[in-house]
Amino acid sequence: MRTFVILAMLCAVLAVGAQDRPRYEGMRDVNNVTDNTADSLEKANQVRPVSGSSRKGNNPVIFLVGNSTMRNGTLGNGNNGQWGWGYYEHLFWDEKKITVENHALGGMSTRTFYRDLWKPVLAGVRKGDYVFLELGHNDNGPLDSGRARSCIKGVGHDSTLVTIKETGRQEMVYTFGGYIRKYVAEIRAKGAIPVLLTLTPRNDYEPNDPTRIQRKLSDFTPWIKAMAQELNTPMIDLNDISATKLEKYGRWKTDYHFFGDKIHSSEFGAKMNAASCAEGIEACSHPDVARLKTFLNQTAIHPERIDQGRKKGQPVVFTTGDSTMKNSDKEEDGMWGWGAVAGSVFDESKCTVVNAGRAGRSTRTFLYEGLWDRVYNSLEPGDYVLIQFGHNDIGGIDRDKERGVIASAADTCHVYRLQSNGQYKVIYSFGWYLKKFIQDVREKGATPILLSLTPRNEWPGGKIERRNDTYGKWYREVVAETGVEFVDVHNITADYFDSIGREATAPYYKNDHTHTSRQGALRNAQSVAEGLKKNNSPLAKYLK
Repeated sequence: MRTFVILAMLCAVLAVGAQDRPRYEGMRDVNNVTDNTADSLEKANQVRPVSGSSRKGNNPVIFLVGNSTMRNGTLGNGNNGQWGWGYYEHLFWDEKKITVENHALGGMSTRTFYRDLWKPVLAGVRKGDYVFLELGHNDNGPLDSGRARSCIKGVGHDSTLVTIKETGRQEMVYTFGGYIRKYVAEIRAKGAIPVLLTLTPRNDYEPNDPTRIQRKLSDFTPWIKAMAQELNTPMIDLNDISATKLEKYGRWKTDYHFFGDKIHSSEFGAKMNAASCAEGIEACSHPDVARLKTFLNQTAIHPERIDQGRKKGQPVVFTTGDSTMKNSDKEEDGMWGWGAVAGSVFDESKCTVVNAGRAGRSTRTFLYEGLWDRVYNSLEPGDYVLIQFGHNDIGGIDRDKERGVIASAADTCHVYRLQSNGQYKVIYSFGWYLKKFIQDVREKGATPILLSLTPRNEWPGGKIERRNDTYGKWYREVVAETGVEFVDVHNITADYFDSIGREATAPYYKNDHTHTSRQGALRNAQSVAEGLKKNNSPLAKYLK
């Protein structure tokens, strides 16, 4: 799994087609990052919001001011696989009461944002609004050459007049703290409230403690804290909140919260940082954010858990999958998923079985529709999660139902442009999604068990179809890499059907070759039980 960072970097270079690739070239800065957006201001400004344009009536607006960690890419559309957290921040606020405008731009420092972008942003700010400032990632490097975006180090009151070597233009440059003072003073002059944020964490660990994400980020965190204290502004330690999460995730999961390098976030990382910002506001005791807290979307900050009827001292067994796991499950002569009849094999006086499957889902859509998060948020130590996907995973990736994944078990990914809405999405492999689910379960102290997909009622050569060269191969590669317990439902059920023959198998299916009748669902549940017993699984003690 440690190969994922390299693969993510390759994915960031891959494009969905030459016509979709950025046409500009940027400089590699002192952070060893090529950030093109500051060199494409004209193009970027075509899609950046007009300040205050999101305002509904007299409602307040949250203005986001930052760099590529807040808004990534010239067009901010994820075509490079990277997303800034500002794109998702609106999800954590009640948009009937307050709106969020992302005015950040990649490549900006406190100095260059103030010089090039701040005045038009400030023009839309009104009394009662809020301005979130998260700047600093680009405040290093030379003062007078290259991008010339650095400020003087520290929070003093120093300034110096520099002449940009390449252009001959003169500019007065201030300290990091000096620029923060300017922002705060001008925000308050408009009757608005400034909120200072420390920088998003980097995918970088302490040299003497490989489990701890570095917090210092040079001197920016203490400088920001010093300015918050001096100016009596609310301060959100975004760096610490998100870094604490990453440490709990472990290395592999942390890696995929970044994309292409160790600074810029993937969709996963951007959503995490957006949540951290909102969580920081909720926990902040500064009186200036007391009113702001009332606008938070509590459902987003405290996501829903499945009402599982948990019994004290007993585990919950979650089943996840597609229509072969959960179907209509009502009419005796209808279509059934085996999760609906799991009580036929599990002793529900010893455990609680929760069928979290959903018809039509692949690993990809089960994740991106939030179905997996409901399971993840509900997990407690000692629980079990049965993971069974495959029927919907190989198909249209950027077209048709857009639920397909890359047909592989390797940690690979690609940036696709979806036909349905023109948006860009990083899609991973079948094995990668399974490994994510497995890692997530273990992170919560629960036990994952991987199940192979149920067989289809197709009989090439007089034997029921087997998919051991595709799905079977991928499952086993995931098992070899993760050590997860594996129940080969596919072959256990297929062996049974081969033993009774094609005609006798027909009643086990309903409507087509994939979906099972109630009888077929009971057979698959029995196959799960047989596999658990054969494995001497710790879950087997909860079987009847």
